[in-house]
Amino acid sequence: MSDIRIERVTIRQVNLPPPVVRTDAIQSFVTQETILVSLHCSDGIVGTGYAYTIGTGGSSVVALLADHLAPRLVGRDPAHVEAIWRDLFYATHATAVGAITSLALCCIDTALWDWRSRQQDMPLWVLLGGAQDRVPLYTTEGGWLHLSPEALVDQTLAAQADGFKGAKIKIGRPHVSEDVSRLEAVREAVGPSFDLMTDANQGFYRQEAIRRARAFDGLDLAWIEEPYPAEDVQGHALLRAQTSIPVAVGESMYHLSQFREYLERGACSIVQPDVARIGGITPWLKTAHLAEAFNVPVCPHFLMEIHVSLCAAVPNASWVEYIPQLDRITTSRLEIDDGYAIPPQTPGLGIEWDWGAIGRLKLCELTVN
Repeated sequence: MSDIRIERVTIRQVNLPPPVVRTDAIQSFVTQETILVSLHCSDGIVGTGYAYTIGTGGSSVVALLADHLAPRLVGRDPAHVEAIWRDLFYATHATAVGAITSLALCCIDTALWDWRSRQQDMPLWVLLGGAQDRVPLYTTEGGWLHLSPEALVDQTLAAQADGFKGAKIKIGRPHVSEDVSRLEAVREAVGPSFDLMTDANQGFYRQEAIRRARAFDGLDLAWIEEPYPAEDVQGHALLRAQTSIPVAVGESMYHLSQFREYLERGACSIVQPDVARIGGITPWLKTAHLAEAFNVPVCPHFLMEIHVSLCAAVPNASWVEYIPQLDRITTSRLEIDDGYAIPPQTPGLGIEWDWGAIGRLKLCELTVN
């Protein structure tokens, strides 16, 4: 047992508008409410972690952290990552499993791993396993539901020219023919060797997703993502049995057990855990290794700045999703080489925060001693 202790906890919130208009089948991405937690430890190392929402709930995450979780951290040994995660999960059992609790846990857990990586002077992806030194990159910064077929073609051709290996197109237009015409136009433009992912954002009823999947046959899609609400495990299993298009799920799931149920029931072809929404790096890794046991790939949702390291840490991660969102409050940028995301070589999460910008943009700052 070490003599290092967490001495105080700083909590901040910064709201970041998206750089482009983002719309899907059920919502618009209005602002990224970014919650940052810094753990000031007695060895002089500060570990910083974060999570996000897309427009609502940020202040609730801050309140849960300030009132219930941060006070439990003071005096703890930051090396005991697993014990801290478990203790905080049980301390919030009345509000788990759920988004607000998972987001708060992620802020703390990613800060602990940032501290641990810095304390051991190792890049996070190496510390966690070092399985691969580059991961293919696809872009979602385009393909939004409001865009015309012509705009989709132009954006996707530009992404292909920039070296991306694939691009995501939102689906869920009022009639199936609209989705088909948009996808056909893009496929014809980019050719057969460029991967196209589709995302329904939980917008379909069961029969409509089956209908659209059949209409998409022949377009060689990399996957259809979140066709139904995440609670409809059986619906995803039925769809997977009726289409050759891989079925991807995970961004709206908040605990390892939810992924286990999908995998056990054969209800998905690809898992997409979001490190913020599942509660941090600790449960994200368990999910990735669980998927590996089922011979299923991991293609995480959003947060490319941290997911690049997590994907590089495990052998079954096959894609990193490109959506830049932290540029206004960081000085580091995702390294890209020939369409691959390259994990950072520096210790910690690999994110260099611009504390000056954070100070100017922050909505709140709280310290718990």
